[in-house]
Amino acid sequence: MKIKGKEYRTIWFDNNVVKIIDQTKLPHQFIIKDLKTVEDSINAIKTMEVRGAPLIGATAAYGLVLSIIEKNDLSFLKKSSEDLISSRPTAINLKWAVDRMMKKLSGVNEKDILKIALDEAKAIVEEDISFCKNIGLNGLKIIEEIYNKKKNTVNILTHCNAGWLATIDWGTATSPIYHAHQKGIKIHVWVDETRPRNQGANLTSYELNEEGIPNTVITDNAGGILMQRGQVDICIVGTDRTLSNGDVCNKIGTYLKALSAKDNNIPFYVALPSSTIDWSIKDHKQIPIEERNSEELSHVVGIDENNEIKKVRIYPQKSKSLNLAFDVTPAKLVTGLITEKGVCKASENGLKGLFK
Repeated sequence: MKIKGKEYRTIWFDNNVVKIIDQTKLPHQFIIKDLKTVEDSINAIKTMEVRGAPLIGATAAYGLVLSIIEKNDLSFLKKSSEDLISSRPTAINLKWAVDRMMKKLSGVNEKDILKIALDEAKAIVEEDISFCKNIGLNGLKIIEEIYNKKKNTVNILTHCNAGWLATIDWGTATSPIYHAHQKGIKIHVWVDETRPRNQGANLTSYELNEEGIPNTVITDNAGGILMQRGQVDICIVGTDRTLSNGDVCNKIGTYLKALSAKDNNIPFYVALPSSTIDWSIKDHKQIPIEERNSEELSHVVGIDENNEIKKVRIYPQKSKSLNLAFDVTPAKLVTGLITEKGVCKASENGLKGLFK
């Protein structure tokens, strides 16, 4: 996708250095950052310089490449893999990518291990791009159906950032939007601000603007009244972990949007690559829900009149806050799952019908 007319991916490898777009600086500054060590990769994941389940997975894969460059030692590689997995607990792609890399590198001799690791990391990246493109083509059919009935602008509500900035390219929830836009379908996107880190306002609206797609940022609690007024035709969100029974773990606030959509008979779709499916657990209570620093709630980051990025407190100094990063939307509230292999019901039978 594009920034200022130039095509970018969110991550790439160049001359033994991993390049990323520092997403903590967006939308005010566009900065490409170098990751030179595995610790750099871990820190980028923890501080959300990279975020979004697929991109976190790719960063972890490249992190293991950097680990080998730094110290070609099996015990160091194993420790690196464990540290990467623990850097953010909720997104399943992180563990998936690390496990895939470690399985590929098992028993490989020191002479060949770097090339094999780099090839596998690049394969993970290319695979994600292909998956996200196909998610878009499958989701496009749903938008087309609405457009053909409505014969007017399709209003889509999304939550957080499940755009190309959360993946390598195309995005998950945004991929159908980009494909519809490229096909000439009139669309407008309601962008949830997504407190506390404002990934909707700072990232989703930013990337939609760069692609010339009409969008409006709203407070997280405005979606319900827009649905009541008939101003939302469809909700499409992403996911950090989807269980085999169809339950969806995504950015905090997703559950409330699904409830509003259900109450107003509005289709609620979740877009995801198969790497985000957790086949190992069926009880959402077993999902490790990340609790982040309360300062993300008590402070906001913005740009002042001197174009300097500043952090300011908005809560009383003595106030306590709880910053849960994710919630779970039960499968019964999900109209369908949009995957690289097609659209299915949010259920075990639905998923196994696509992924045998």
